[in-house]
Amino acid sequence: MFARTQRLMLRPGWIEDAPELSRAIGHHEVVRNLGRAPWPYTLGDAERFLTMPQDARSARFLVCALEGGFSRIVGGVGFGPYDGEPFELGYWITPDAWGRGYATEAGSAVVQIARALRIPRLAAGHYIDNPASGHVLRKLGFRPTGRVVPRYSHGRGGEVQCVEYEQRLDGSGADSDPCDDRMAA
Repeated sequence: MFARTQRLMLRPGWIEDAPELSRAIGHHEVVRNLGRAPWPYTLGDAERFLTMPQDARSARFLVCALEGGFSRIVGGVGFGPYDGEPFELGYWITPDAWGRGYATEAGSAVVQIARALRIPRLAAGHYIDNPASGHVLRKLGFRPTGRVVPRYSHGRGGEVQCVEYEQRLDGSGADSDPCDDRMAA
């Protein structure tokens, strides 16, 4: 599956992407905010991720920015089963691309994909010491659930308090139409 936004291409990852992927994600300030990525993140970790079978209930994309006539990996985004949730949104952006609205733009496209696939609800969360991620989630239409729970961060090697969010996509709640067609940057 592919998706195109105004500035981004969301696409599957291929084994040939491993060196660029490991450079893009291989920053402690990125990995520390992810649940599953190890630290340090190596080329072998990228190769394992890119060859890992994908759950049928998942959508997983590399986020590629189209800058200066070239495409480069600036992040990852997707949803799937995680920590007891059937559909949890996750994303990361490489540090030199922070502040450009890429997480919001990619996340909006993935929320629209989830809606098109008739997924009733997306969950999401951010570690309490990463409020910028909470800002992105709110821009995408996610609402805090009021729960803060311990979640394991492989990159940190321990549990971190996580603020939980959700978004109803099936029209059964107040969050049924939060993203409409906007592409916030």
